[in-house]
Amino acid sequence: MNFKKKIFKFTLSQKILAFIGYIYILFVCYTSKIQIINAELPEKMWKENRPFILAFWHSQLMMIGHVWKSKAVLNMLASSHSDGRFGAYIAGHFNLKNVSIMSKNKSPSLRKVFKILNEGNYIGITPDGPRGPNRKVSEGIIKIAVHSQVPIIPIGFASNKNLKLRSWDSFLITYPFSRCIFVWGEPIIIPSSVKDKSLEKYKNFLEEKINDCMNLAEKKLNA
Repeated sequence: MNFKKKIFKFTLSQKILAFIGYIYILFVCYTSKIQIINAELPEKMWKENRPFILAFWHSQLMMIGHVWKSKAVLNMLASSHSDGRFGAYIAGHFNLKNVSIMSKNKSPSLRKVFKILNEGNYIGITPDGPRGPNRKVSEGIIKIAVHSQVPIIPIGFASNKNLKLRSWDSFLITYPFSRCIFVWGEPIIIPSSVKDKSLEKYKNFLEEKINDCMNLAEKKLNA
């Protein structure tokens, strides 16, 4: 393990870096021109206190706190390793809460997720996270939607001044003084009758809808 990774493992180091990251995101939001398209879609569900699952690619995590305009907390599913904890520290400065789905035996547990949704709360998922493959939907989010019968709402983001990291997800760091666009997609209901053999169909469908939101954001940005 190199020195940089060792430093990042320490809780205090993570908290300091997370606060710096939070300040940077605030500065980007304050100095940038940000447009939100189809904002009425989540607003209707917020007003009606109807839960939904927010779905977006892992690469777009940085700016997601800005588009969450509800007083209700967005519970972001995250891993329990150091990257997940770092994300939790940043999320804590916004109206977001990271929820680890790893049980004591290190296997995934969705009990917390269903409890959150059954109580009328909101879940955020990066369906290609935490380790990829990039922009490929895993079956977890589809199974959650099937068993909870809570709709998925996709969202896409684009900015005109940014840096794409050389990471597995090409993580997007938006620069200050940018022009940014969010696009909300229509709610997606996955039928409760869906069987495991049909999961691939809905994985591809959700993947397409998230990409549609991203493509529209980029198109509007370049118009």
